[in-house]
Amino acid sequence: MSAATVLFWDIDGTLLTTARAGIFAWEDAIRDELGDSIAVGSLRTAGLTDVEIAVQLLKTAGREPSSDAVIRLVRAYERHLPSSLPRRSGQVLPNVRAILEQLQSLPDVYSLLLTGNTRAGAKAKLTHYGLQAFFTDGAFSDDTTDRPSIARNAMTLARTRVGEVAPDRVYVIGDTPHDIQCGLAIGARVIAVATGGYSVEELAGLNPWWLLDELPSPDQFLDRLGLVVPR
Repeated sequence: MSAATVLFWDIDGTLLTTARAGIFAWEDAIRDELGDSIAVGSLRTAGLTDVEIAVQLLKTAGREPSSDAVIRLVRAYERHLPSSLPRRSGQVLPNVRAILEQLQSLPDVYSLLLTGNTRAGAKAKLTHYGLQAFFTDGAFSDDTTDRPSIARNAMTLARTRVGEVAPDRVYVIGDTPHDIQCGLAIGARVIAVATGGYSVEELAGLNPWWLLDELPSPDQFLDRLGLVVPR
């Protein structure tokens, strides 16, 4: 098997927080497509894919969540997202940028996205917060609404890039039970962080490989993963 290490990163609540600025994009999308007004902020969307959020919103509006209606709503959300992000004071989460910079300097270490965002939604968020350069590709919710299927797509992508990877060299980093389930679906080690909508206590019950209040310093992170920075 390859000596490569692959890290699959969730976005919202793991790499960054938009301070729920996406709410504005969803509300504008609903007005565009349905002519309705829904208080999206009252709905718990942590861990849901963009497609699942669109389905939930259509049902809340009393509309049939047909494939065509879901796609139209998601595309409208994507159009509004870039202008919605500056409306809230979001931020890159603690130690994220420093860890990604260290990982980027290592040979045979690959950071890819594993996210419920669509490809366009992910690009908008990463670009706005200056993280786009750390990620060349990933698995998104454009192709499937099922989280484990997104995870399997991510593994297929990794194998295409680097060949077979030892299971103990594959990590999923996320902040929700959905991310932990993604990791389990592909036999990866899960690093769970309580920086999103779930507490340490809520995440602990799913037995992630490593559970943290927030991501640690780059040195601590790399040391736990057995990675060494060249001197």
